Amino acid sequence: MDKSKIQNYLDKQINFIESLNESTDKINQIYNNLLNARNLKKNIFLMGNGGSASTASHFTADLLKTSIVENENRFSAYSLTDNIPVILAWANDEGYENIFLGQLKNSLKKGDIVIGFSGSGNSKNVIKAFEFANKVDSTTISFTGGSGGKLAKISKYNLNIDDNDMLTIETGHLLICHLLTTLIRSNGKPMFEY
Repeated sequence: MDKSKIQNYLDKQINFIESLNESTDKINQIYNNLLNARNLKKNIFLMGNGGSASTASHFTADLLKTSIVENENRFSAYSLTDNIPVILAWANDEGYENIFLGQLKNSLKKGDIVIGFSGSGNSKNVIKAFEFANKVDSTTISFTGGSGGKLAKISKYNLNIDDNDMLTIETGHLLICHLLTTLIRSNGKPMFEY
């Protein structure tokens, strides 16, 4: 193996992480919205496809357990990517582009938060869910890559990874979710030490 390939990849990730310094205001806005939802006992719904689905599921787990702080409300978070029978039912009857929209119509209320992960920013099922969420007057937060796509334009808050490599984009999204989890844990005494 040519070790320069390893170094080039690591250098690219270092450069990407350094570029996040330009996004501190956006990260802080997302953090404040998450804390507000926790404090007001609002629901948070998360979604994505493929690797972004696993990020949505992972961040949901971090909100539900890792982010528990003593003497504070707990998060109410739901990953719309995890119930395979429900996803397949919506895909079979209404089309794959409606798998998240169908679920949101059951539970989404004004003031809730909808978080979508999409490397391209053009995932039709996430866009349809966000269009509905905006009509309900919930807070929409997207994590995108590349140009940001349509999702970046219709989100109230968008954090875009300015890169076209999907692996770097997905790494970035998970890194930011872990940063947000760390910030939440630093705002009190975490229930669980790791």
